[in-house]
Amino acid sequence: MRLLLDTHTFLWALTDDPRLGPLSRELITRQASAVLLSHVSLWEIAIKHALARADMPLSARQAIPWADQSGYDVLPVDLPHLLALEQLPLHHRDPFDRLLVAQAICGPFTLLSADAAFSAYACPLQDARV
Repeated sequence: MRLLLDTHTFLWALTDDPRLGPLSRELITRQASAVLLSHVSLWEIAIKHALARADMPLSARQAIPWADQSGYDVLPVDLPHLLALEQLPLHHRDPFDRLLVAQAICGPFTLLSADAAFSAYACPLQDARV
């Protein structure tokens, strides 16, 4: 299984947040053949950090070496992702999340997230709270 982390899931793993469930921790640390952090998440982190949001504990510049040290692969946004995004129904209005769905579909990757809105899409999904 190749896991694509939603931004909040990455932050939960980074901060050892108890909201990240035991199965998800196991998937990230031992079972997944690859764990990916998307440029989309880094973009979201950069924007929210620049806005000084309380829920953003680090900058994108700080996130990159943490992801690297954790053995995560960084997933760029490619043309097929953008073309898949164009075809997605508007079940979710968040542009970051929609692009993560497109990347998960193209991968294919299992999207690890606690966002219930993702279940409306036909992408492999694992609840991060489990």
